[in-house]
Amino acid sequence: MSNKTYLVTGAAGFIGQRVAAQLLARGDRVIGVDNLNDYYDVRIKEYRRDQLIDSENYIFRQLDIEDASSVNALFSEFDFEVVFNMAARAGVRYSMENPHVYLSTNAVGTLNLLEGMRTNDVKKVVLASTSSLYARQKMPFTEDLPVNTPLSPYAASKKAAEVMAYSYHHLYGIDVSVVRYFTVFGPCGRPDMSIFRFIKWIDEGAPIELFGDGSQSRDFTYVEDVAAGTIAASKQVGYEIFNIGGGRNPITLNTLIAWIEEALGKTATFDYKPFHSADITETWADISKAERLLGWKPKTDVREGLNVCVEWYQENKSWLKDIRL
Repeated sequence: MSNKTYLVTGAAGFIGQRVAAQLLARGDRVIGVDNLNDYYDVRIKEYRRDQLIDSENYIFRQLDIEDASSVNALFSEFDFEVVFNMAARAGVRYSMENPHVYLSTNAVGTLNLLEGMRTNDVKKVVLASTSSLYARQKMPFTEDLPVNTPLSPYAASKKAAEVMAYSYHHLYGIDVSVVRYFTVFGPCGRPDMSIFRFIKWIDEGAPIELFGDGSQSRDFTYVEDVAAGTIAASKQVGYEIFNIGGGRNPITLNTLIAWIEEALGKTATFDYKPFHSADITETWADISKAERLLGWKPKTDVREGLNVCVEWYQENKSWLKDIRL
């Protein structure tokens, strides 16, 4: 067992829960925090939380990183080796409806954590960020591209967190790894994301709500690989940004839907919507930097991971049928 203690924020979230699980599996002590907000159905978050709650090396606290006093109290109580900041408001379209909460959680929440680190001499943070910052850049996306034209409040709030972390690196010597995620998928994913929705809609015979014609493509990355890359980024690097993506040729939504149809043995119907101006038509990560500096690369084939998603959905369909999308 390790004598090191790690803070994982957003620990009931899709990625944060897997980061916590992998840390626990290698014998580390983990303090997981999450505010369990209702951006999407909280039963999904409670399910994830409960997968870890019985581990003797895990302490879960319902806590909001927007609350500076609660964050300060947490840093006073525990001596953290690394802070993994996975807590975030995610989703491009929803950020246009509620921009204030995105800035509050993603930027101010990150600032609260950095302040807790500064005043308690915690020297390493891994900050979750997004491939949405690469909108309109040349592919495959590399970490040195200028990302100063975010197309949504979500992307802008993540950029704010990145540059605030740089300020704290420069001023106070905090070691920062920014990990930019590319379309993370896996079992027990977010119900506002395409794969969860596509599986549920096809299985239930409901039309797929598809923005555009399905030719848009993504660099899909399996959640266990993403969690492993996040933990690998906890090494001392100074200040670095890492793409955590599949690194393969992008896969179109039409191809993805066809694979889900095959896995379920059912045929999809469609309700086509206009392509949204804040969306990106294609993403593709250059992951050579993460491989070179972190020794990380993804292991899971997209189709293999997709089959795991379908299997998990079918095993849990008795309660997933009531989850709102």
